[in-house]
Amino acid sequence: PPRILTLEEPVLHMDHCIAFAVHGNPAPSLHWLHNGQVLRETEIIRMEFYQQGEVSEGCLLFNKPTHYNNGNYTIVATNQLGSANQTIKGHFLEKPFPAVSGLFSFQMQYPPKFLCGDSKAFSFQVSIAVGLAAFACVLLVVLFIMINKYGRRSKFGMKG
Repeated sequence: PPRILTLEEPVLHMDHCIAFAVHGNPAPSLHWLHNGQVLRETEIIRMEFYQQGEVSEGCLLFNKPTHYNNGNYTIVATNQLGSANQTIKGHFLEKPFPAVSGLFSFQMQYPPKFLCGDSKAFSFQVSIAVGLAAFACVLLVVLFIMINKYGRRSKFGMKG
């Protein structure tokens, strides 16, 4: 029956690799479980191995894994004489944000900075921004009128 010789924690080479070696005669078929569910190979997760005599050596490769790929990985080796499995924990990235329930609790946990400060200072900042925007609009209107009024005259009396 198959026997799992080695199963190593993920290491980063070109891709992240969970290295394994399995012994079996006849050669066992190999498949993986992620947190108890069958792991399908995708563009991001694939298995590469080679057979050398009665030993299969290889890697379960991960191309840029995220926190969704964290969990328990189980290799299952099966042939006509039996099966063997072994599990290892794969941890690639931390979750980007702490777990909170709903958008409202997220906003309450991380309030915007302008709500934390003095409301008078905030209203002063808003009035400054509105004043600058109004000045820019008036300046643009004046420039537009001046260009239309004085920009049409030809210096040499030529029409063109």
